[in-house]
Amino acid sequence: MTTLHGGPDSIYDLLGIGFGPSNLALAIALREHGATPHEGTGPRVGFLEKQPAFGWHRGMLIDDATMQVSFLKDLVTMRDPTSDFSFLCYLRDRGRLVDFLNLKTLFPLRIEFHDYFVWAAARLGRFVEYGAEVVSVRPVTADGEVRFFDVTSRDREDPTRLTVRRARSICVATGLEPHIPPDAALSERVWHNSELLPRTTELTRSGAPVRRAVVLGAGQSAAEAVDYLHRSFPGAEICSVFAKYGYTPADDSPFANKIFDPEAVDLYYGAPREVKQSLLDYHRGTNYSVVDMDLIESLSRTMYQEQVQGRQRLRMMNVSRLREVVTRDDDVQVTVEFLPTGERETLTADLLVYATGYQPQGIGDSLGEIGKLCLRDEEDALRVGRDHRVATAPNVTADIYLQGGTEHTHGLTSTLLSTTAVRAGEICTSLLARQGLGAAG
Repeated sequence: MTTLHGGPDSIYDLLGIGFGPSNLALAIALREHGATPHEGTGPRVGFLEKQPAFGWHRGMLIDDATMQVSFLKDLVTMRDPTSDFSFLCYLRDRGRLVDFLNLKTLFPLRIEFHDYFVWAAARLGRFVEYGAEVVSVRPVTADGEVRFFDVTSRDREDPTRLTVRRARSICVATGLEPHIPPDAALSERVWHNSELLPRTTELTRSGAPVRRAVVLGAGQSAAEAVDYLHRSFPGAEICSVFAKYGYTPADDSPFANKIFDPEAVDLYYGAPREVKQSLLDYHRGTNYSVVDMDLIESLSRTMYQEQVQGRQRLRMMNVSRLREVVTRDDDVQVTVEFLPTGERETLTADLLVYATGYQPQGIGDSLGEIGKLCLRDEEDALRVGRDHRVATAPNVTADIYLQGGTEHTHGLTSTLLSTTAVRAGEICTSLLARQGLGAAG
């Protein structure tokens, strides 16, 4: 059954695909400029989210893990410090403002920041439909112009129920998807770290013994997984496998962190291609395959203490790669090669965790046929304007905005929280101006 929401008199000015932090920040910006989910004097706005409720990396909400960005880089503060959707307003509402200030930290617990997102999303519940998976986006042509998009979503509870909504603009923020090696296959004993908490809880409840776990990866998530498994299974050997000699500390020094300043996006966007690549190469150490120094030192202390005690449970298999993984009924056979000598060791493990990061979902994966309307550069990458709007064919007047997947045009912050509030404000300003709905302040 297909239901049409959005006849000629009820067309959305913007439909957001995905409702993670990026589109949540955009929803707040638009609401603060008069947006409504229904017909009215302000822009009509709605969002579709395939999850049954708001969730942000739930599988990695380890109880003592902290954020790696300042709480001031929340959903609104960098755009409007007076907004009542700020993290500080959340703390006041939860009755913890003074207690948080007494901690003298800029970096809250990850579980607390997630609760902040949930708090903000709940206040915008009427703008979003959860359990609505977008299955197609089709252009709507009138007089030779593509003026609208028909967005079809499938109901999570009843997959036979399809709903079509018409919009003048869409904003795609489908987030990142787990990346695993090309030949890897996930199973009950082989996980991606995005499922770390629920899988670990399930395994613990089952009572199945865990004698050895192997974690592949060299970044923050990998180190956190190693630490968490080491604490969760006190009788198990935890093997960390990575190609580096050791974990690389994250570069969070003041000057390096300027790569995350809003002004840095302007500089990056206007730079020649070779300069952009150099900036990415120089500053990947601020975010990719790096680990907080506190966690590095904690793991190092744990290893030394175990050496002193004569029982080494934490094992760093550095300068190494996985060469073969064989999943059997009761265990996983993992072959690890030590790269300097080529020597191989086969480990019998009860579980293998791929902490191998995430990758942006391509626009074609989310948009299907309207991806053909988008213009690409000489390297077949999407052309994206400074306002995060995709360049399209001349006959397309409907707009496509992207939040994520624009690292090649907007730099490292394309998928990070650092400029979420500013980016939302830029999209809000562009949308309102292009649709003649008044400029955002």
